Amino acid sequence: MSKRSSLASSPARFLLPALAVLALGGCQTTSLEDVTGALGGKSEPAATADGGREIDGLRERYRAKPNDPKIALDYGKALRESGQRAQAVAVMEQAVLGHPSNKALLAGYGRALADNGNFQQAFDVLSRAHTPEDPDWRILSAQGAVLDQLGRNEEAQQYYAAALKIVPDEPSVMSNLGLSYVLQNNLPKAEQVLGRAYQRNQNNARIRANLALVLGLEGRESEAEILVKADLPPDQAAAKITALRQLLAKKQQQRADK
Repeated sequence: MSKRSSLASSPARFLLPALAVLALGGCQTTSLEDVTGALGGKSEPAATADGGREIDGLRERYRAKPNDPKIALDYGKALRESGQRAQAVAVMEQAVLGHPSNKALLAGYGRALADNGNFQQAFDVLSRAHTPEDPDWRILSAQGAVLDQLGRNEEAQQYYAAALKIVPDEPSVMSNLGLSYVLQNNLPKAEQVLGRAYQRNQNNARIRANLALVLGLEGRESEAEILVKADLPPDQAAAKITALRQLLAKKQQQRADK
């Protein structure tokens, strides 16, 4: 049995400490976000008492001053990070209605929409959060991640390239770009880009996870294990690799049908 075929039947325990990041609720199809995080600024839902108290405090501040853009932004971000995606969208939408030209609110609203699976609307809102004359590389990268969700990988890569012109070799952007190549099943290119990202920031768990993902898909299990060890429980790792394989198989079938 080859390494590549044995990977499919293994528990894939090396995959991955960051694969659960940004798993989108409400999305009916397997997507990049079901596998790993690309939008940034998001973590696993916080179930700690401190996290709950923080949200409670922000909720009270928001109720007292619902028109304060800074409070709304902080509250919306906290809701996103706790997994309350629909509520985050509602808060950010209301804030943008009151401050339609506030680019920070537009960026937060776009990310909340993406978390909630509203990808086309997220892309449209993120487009309003900066201008061609004054582009924000973080928003360009987020737009690329949304385009990848929509299956528009080549367009997504153009946005990552635009971001990298502003911040050459920025690891978070290269990580997103590498995942975009994964979605195209271009594993050699994905490994090249993610390897560069890893060289730039070897301490970033998400980048290590994404590189390990590619190495695992290439059948190089031992190298992937060295990167991430057993940070993710085997059952969660197996679920994530299954999600990615389903996505790649679906995309391969779509290409074959064209």
